[in-house]
Amino acid sequence: MNEKPMPTEITLHKAQHLLEVAYSDGRRFELPTEYLRVYSPSAEVRGHAPGEETLQLGKEDVNIEQIEQVGSYAVQLHFDDGHNTGIYAWDTLYDLGINKDKYWQKYVARLEAAGHKRKQPAHQPAG
Repeated sequence: MNEKPMPTEITLHKAQHLLEVAYSDGRRFELPTEYLRVYSPSAEVRGHAPGEETLQLGKEDVNIEQIEQVGSYAVQLHFDDGHNTGIYAWDTLYDLGINKDKYWQKYVARLEAAGHKRKQPAHQPAG
């Protein structure tokens, strides 16, 4: 059985609102901070059971203030909106990287279904 990929490098690009994660299998993911915030593995976001997820609104300009390692299996991200309860296990970050396009489209569709217009982030040029 193959070993699970492990992070070899985690770099926060604050100005670009990106967390870059490189894995031992050679994959490298650029994960926007908004994306990480709205897919936080916390109970506040995901709920305690399937179907209890809470759609996160107005997170376009959220950023990460601090990254704290949790044992040898995860990081805890401290966001500048005060959210810091999600523990991002290595396989969670990998899943978010592999499925970024699919999950992002799902998030945007949920925003639209809720009647929320996503604003253009201040850190990202329009167009």
